[in-house]
Amino acid sequence: MNERDNPMVRRCPRLGSSVHFPYCLRCGENNGVCFKVFDCWWEVFDVVGYLKDTLPPEEFQRLEAMRESGPKSKVASLLGVVEKVSN
Repeated sequence: MNERDNPMVRRCPRLGSSVHFPYCLRCGENNGVCFKVFDCWWEVFDVVGYLKDTLPPEEFQRLEAMRESGPKSKVASLLGVVEKVSN
């Protein structure tokens, strides 16, 4: 199933393939919401309002802060992985 058949299926810019909305709610850091969820779903429905109503306030604030700060650079991401592995 793809975007033409179902509006709740989008092409994931991170995976390069189609995913259903529920996947985006568990594919992020620590099985949480993907940081790109706002960018990917805003045209389909009020994703900000939905997440604000369904997520705990601290998780929504964390997600919004990630969105505002943007994704980490590749170097920062790699350094984070190295730091986790070395601990």
